[in-house]
Amino acid sequence: MFVYNGVITVRNSFFDKSVFKAEKVNAKVISVGNITVGGSGKTPLVIFVVKLLKNLGYNVGVLSRGYGRKSKGYKLVSKGDEVLTPVEECGDEIIQTVMECKVAAAVSENRVRGAHRLIKDSNVNALVLDDAFQHRWIARDVDLVIVDQSFINQKSALTHNLLPLGDLREGFESLTRAYAIILNRKFFNKEELNPELNKYFDNKKVFTAYYKAIGFVDVMRKIEYSLDDFKGQDSLVVSGIANPQSFLSVLDQVHVNTKNRLIFGDHKNYTLKEVQKIRKQFYITNSHSVVTTEKDAVKLSRFNRELDDVDIFYLKINLCMDDEESFKQYLINKLNNAS
Repeated sequence: MFVYNGVITVRNSFFDKSVFKAEKVNAKVISVGNITVGGSGKTPLVIFVVKLLKNLGYNVGVLSRGYGRKSKGYKLVSKGDEVLTPVEECGDEIIQTVMECKVAAAVSENRVRGAHRLIKDSNVNALVLDDAFQHRWIARDVDLVIVDQSFINQKSALTHNLLPLGDLREGFESLTRAYAIILNRKFFNKEELNPELNKYFDNKKVFTAYYKAIGFVDVMRKIEYSLDDFKGQDSLVVSGIANPQSFLSVLDQVHVNTKNRLIFGDHKNYTLKEVQKIRKQFYITNSHSVVTTEKDAVKLSRFNRELDDVDIFYLKINLCMDDEESFKQYLINKLNNAS
């Protein structure tokens, strides 16, 4: 932990003192990031920001490093209409964003090089960087950080340590360089902020967000169903995300029985072995359906033949702002005043 902390501290110091300099690109740049390992709500916030920017008239592109992909370098994922790269080569998050928003997108470990190429390939004039708070080589006009409310208010001090002992990628003091902080309460009520952490949020623009369950979508047929259509069902729950408890909680709230479940690790790369396990468990438990997350659905949709006898759906969830108009005006002002 001490070595990791030392590297992070020195690196940030070099950027703060302009020893390292961020490079500008020919587009408005909005970074969406976090300070923890997974589960804060980055992808839903990216989708929210992209849709907002599209409604404001921007030609928007999304750039990600493509976490969990089996490829390297720059990959053009979409020009805005269709997916050009398989999920194994770009990752589930960017595919989910493209399918939801219909925007140009690419993945690249080198954000500067990837941004230049995506702008050239798709002529975008606004670029949303997915998971870029720690990637400071590219200049941004807005730096948004999303933090899980429940993580902030956890009583266990262990999780508030830096990796590898805890879940922090950077210390809370790094929030001082964020332009705005979004506290994501997910499916829970608003809570008072942990008073021990108040100092990191002082003099910061803070917004609060939450998740809203919209309905269920047939993974293979793309047909949408209401929440009531699944009320009381005994479903097999399949999850491969960072925080499955939140997913299970909302299923309980919409009255889907979650006693039958298969929980995999975050960013699970499903193979035929796991698909066969899902099929077997589906029949053993006599479940009415398989219910999964949208991220998992992106990868499971590849197995349409293997799952043709299984009814599989994902829960569609939207991120909402408690004060959407205020957030919209904040973003407009920041972008209009950007040099």
